[in-house]
Amino acid sequence: MRPTPTATPTTRPRALFAMGRRHRDALFAPAEIQRLTAYVDIDPDHVAENLTEDPALEDVEILITSWGCPVLDEEVLARAPALKAVVHAAGSVKHHVTQACWDRGLAVSSAAAANAVPVAEYTVAAILFANKRVLDIGGLYRDHRAALDWSGRFPGFGNYRRTVGLVGASLVGRKVLELLRPYDLDLLLADPHVDAAQAAELGARHVDLDELVAHSDVVSLHAPALPETDHLLDARRLSLMRDGATLINTARGSLVDTEALTAEAVTGRIRAVIDVTEPEVLPATSPLYSLPNVLLTPHIAGSLGGELHRITSSALDEVARYCSGEPFAHAVHHAALATSA
Repeated sequence: MRPTPTATPTTRPRALFAMGRRHRDALFAPAEIQRLTAYVDIDPDHVAENLTEDPALEDVEILITSWGCPVLDEEVLARAPALKAVVHAAGSVKHHVTQACWDRGLAVSSAAAANAVPVAEYTVAAILFANKRVLDIGGLYRDHRAALDWSGRFPGFGNYRRTVGLVGASLVGRKVLELLRPYDLDLLLADPHVDAAQAAELGARHVDLDELVAHSDVVSLHAPALPETDHLLDARRLSLMRDGATLINTARGSLVDTEALTAEAVTGRIRAVIDVTEPEVLPATSPLYSLPNVLLTPHIAGSLGGELHRITSSALDEVARYCSGEPFAHAVHHAALATSA
């Protein structure tokens, strides 16, 4: 049920958009602006893209942020003595919420859970298509334009009792596990912060990463970009993958050694569905663009188009909660940032 603010118009907190203007325009349609102005005192046409020079910051209590938000450092906070809350209409807050924000004791919320939904949907579609060998069969059908013995060419293909390994019980990873529950799949989970009992509650069997990689028909990455996860899938681990297995990466490009993945993919031994890369964008000469066993997409798994309004709705719900004196439903906790995206 949508929260209803108790604040009267004369006590509405002052708010300010802090993001790239094009993102404000994409996220906040007229109906959503109307809902927002019922909760807070805000100039809907004013979008702060440089907070070090914006005089409107002085009496702002709530910053509504998104992609393109300037860094909220000590200098910015010194110019915002009334600031108490940051409501982020996007995923990770690591790019703009600094230690100074936590030292101030700001309440921070994120729409990461809303953004996880389309990423999980993309991932589930990729898993089901990978096991069904849709891209391979579609390519052969296009080339031959005739009925072929698909079972003979792809013995055992399909999703029944196939093994899917998820690396990371992140918001996206957990949503993928939830969406996969109706299917007859064997689910594995590797995450150092989850034990066997917790994995079982999520519907998966907890294993170490090497075992997961070696025994999965599909390996799907959902870990954050941290020093310890850099090139988590390196040449050695990629070599452990089963012949014909599929790697899916909708998390962070840095989780995979691009050179090692390219070397494996060129042989045709494994398949890959890659939405994020290192670097992003790959050089035009990369073989990953044209290999028939690789589906490369330009970071589209997250919220785009109409999906952005799920993020907006989540952010507006959080603003309503704040104005009603309720805690955020999707609060970001400083201690959790060390192991999150």
